[in-house]
Amino acid sequence: MHAFRKRLSVPRPIVFDGGMGSLLQARGLQPGQSPEIFGLAHPDVVQSIHREYAASGAEVVTTNTFGASRFKLPAGISVRDANARLAAMARCAVGDGVFVAGSVGPTGTMIAPLGPTPFREVVAAFREQIEGLVDGGVDFILAETQFDLAEARAVVVAAREVTDLPVGVSMTFEDGVSLTGTTPEVFAHTMNAMGVDLLGSNCSAGPEALVAVARRLLQVAAMPVLIEPNAGLPELVDGTTVFRLAPSPFAEALAPLAEEGILALGGCCGTTPAHIQALARALAGCTVSRPRVRPRLAVTSRAEAVVVDLESPCRIIGERINPTGKADLTADLQSGAVGRAVALAEAQVDQGADILDINVGAPMVNEEWMLPAVVEAVSRRLPTPLCLDSSNAEALRRGLESYPASPLINSISGEPGRMELLAPLCRDFGAPCILLPLQGKKLPVEAADRIAIIDALLEKAMALGLPRHLILVDALALTVSSKPQAARACLEVIAHCRRLGLPCTLGLSNISFGLPARELVNAAFLTMALGAGLASCIANPGSARLQEALAASEVLLGRDAQAGRFIERYAAWQPGSGAAAPSPEGALKGDGADGLTPVGQAIVQGKSETIASLLLSRIDAGADPFALVHEEMIPAIMRVGEKYERKEYFLPQLLQSAETMQTGFAAIRHLLTQDAGATKGIVVMATVEGDIHDIGKNIVCLMLRNHGYTVIDLGKDVPAQRIVDAAQEHGAHIIGLSALMTTTMVRMEDTVRLVRERGLNLRIMVGGAVVTQSFADRIGADGYSADAVAAVRLADALMASFSKA
Repeated sequence: MHAFRKRLSVPRPIVFDGGMGSLLQARGLQPGQSPEIFGLAHPDVVQSIHREYAASGAEVVTTNTFGASRFKLPAGISVRDANARLAAMARCAVGDGVFVAGSVGPTGTMIAPLGPTPFREVVAAFREQIEGLVDGGVDFILAETQFDLAEARAVVVAAREVTDLPVGVSMTFEDGVSLTGTTPEVFAHTMNAMGVDLLGSNCSAGPEALVAVARRLLQVAAMPVLIEPNAGLPELVDGTTVFRLAPSPFAEALAPLAEEGILALGGCCGTTPAHIQALARALAGCTVSRPRVRPRLAVTSRAEAVVVDLESPCRIIGERINPTGKADLTADLQSGAVGRAVALAEAQVDQGADILDINVGAPMVNEEWMLPAVVEAVSRRLPTPLCLDSSNAEALRRGLESYPASPLINSISGEPGRMELLAPLCRDFGAPCILLPLQGKKLPVEAADRIAIIDALLEKAMALGLPRHLILVDALALTVSSKPQAARACLEVIAHCRRLGLPCTLGLSNISFGLPARELVNAAFLTMALGAGLASCIANPGSARLQEALAASEVLLGRDAQAGRFIERYAAWQPGSGAAAPSPEGALKGDGADGLTPVGQAIVQGKSETIASLLLSRIDAGADPFALVHEEMIPAIMRVGEKYERKEYFLPQLLQSAETMQTGFAAIRHLLTQDAGATKGIVVMATVEGDIHDIGKNIVCLMLRNHGYTVIDLGKDVPAQRIVDAAQEHGAHIIGLSALMTTTMVRMEDTVRLVRERGLNLRIMVGGAVVTQSFADRIGADGYSADAVAAVRLADALMASFSKA
């Protein structure tokens, strides 16, 4: 066992080190300069910091490699060599008595379909970085300050391809949710499935804000938890970034978390060896006691987790995205289109599906291309977790790479070689799988035959390292019209798996094939299977009888507290009506009934594939294109902004709606005269010099364009002179500045100063993860925005200020 993995099993607090950037700044790092490049040139400075943290009581020091990926290091630098050298500096500085964590930060790009970069390219970037860290002698890999679940998965996949060292993943949350909509619970369920050794949260705020996150992680995480807050929020004092929270109050706020079960504690931005020394003293003699958390089978998306086990309500896996018997879906898939699949997905979610099965297997359909295409399209539109259903192992692999979280894999059978192909894939990607009791050419009709196959497959899965908590058994429903004992055999299999602690699923409609009144048979069988211990079923969620049987059974099984869900759906039910209230879980509820036209609904729901035809058909019917823009499209994108601010929508939905808006504009631009389409204002946008992060800036640009502004995007790492020159050249009304790092935010003041020196009549707005209102006031900016939606509102206010001047 690796030494750090063993240390994680000892119930004594593990003290991590603190911040690196602010200390480097105090010792010569220039604003905007890469900490990694500075460290390579000044190894003595970096090593002195590592030694100071070790002397202060840190049991773990973290390498100065947070930004040492190919996406952030200058061209010509060997990523592997740079990471190896920086890791070796830490190891040399502290010796073998202190653990060295290999730091891996975000790449600064977005993984497709949210951004331009394929998953496999990001994995390759992390691989070369991790290879260097391993070369340099780290004890474990630590992914830090992750904000997107897809990228956090990419680090773990890359690490597994390189090394068997322990892996930790830390995500940053703001108000309890990540930038792309992941909650601590979804994060923990996904990392449980991936089998990481340590998970946690760092950065974004001080200790008080991370306490709530820590408690939520403790409820779900099956592994030890790490918490590393900032020393408060950054402020700029005389050109220097300052964090106000002193060592003693920092330690006093953080130390009680050890009593609640947090094993690992340290500091992030603004913390120093003095903070860590105070923390180590506060934790001296503590024992960490925490009840064991059992990992549960959970199917996750970026934003939702659906637990499928013996204690949870039975989950419906929607079966409708399957081309068998659907000529329209088959034709769509054969042409490479995804529209029908997405429509079926939306309908099933509205009807109450908990998970959506995606099957694209049809003649003349390339599953290896089409399965990931449909997975991307559906996961962009809906937060509902997915089940990837294919007999093609390569298609499943590509589908896993296209999905941001932990999908269910349907299925692993006893077919020769299939377990060997898919079990390691499910293990490394953290994907729960359906175990199908089929082996050889003979169909196992009797329960004893199926149980024997299940037991054999379980043994093989365990030998291949597939965790037991990732396994969902298919009870294999055969048709009773030809095999009268089929239903009874299923019930025996379900009962057997229940005794083993394994959840079961089945394809419900198979049982009634060839019979009349199939819904009656399906509903009766479902009720019997639920009593035997069924955890989920693959079925049509649009069946009223199925929903009635399921809802009533959950009450009778004691899994619907005070019959709350049943009463909510069936309070107005009448005998023979089959009527029920719409499922409260429907993802699109409220968007079509709040006064929006179909054009507005398309924008709110992000339906970029339909917006052009909707607009053109309205215009063909006599609608004024200018009225469509100002009375339907603009109000709709404003509604999206409101949802984003209320945290009903997150970055994926914001991006998709914004792209839909752009698609709509492109479709009717030729019908808008120059006067009618006149810009609201000209905005020059840039990420400041030394900062190579532009995700937030790009989103602001997209939203400003959607609201009628002309945006000149200068990109990232842009010097102040170039920004101001461009503003003069284009006659800009507003300059927008972005910075993600405390070491680069100070460069914003350069632009403010140069604008004032030249006497330009324009406004400056600033934003970014580390930027605050007080910082904006201090440097003389005209406004601060916390996110893209606020940036639009601020731009409107700044434009209005011209007319008042």
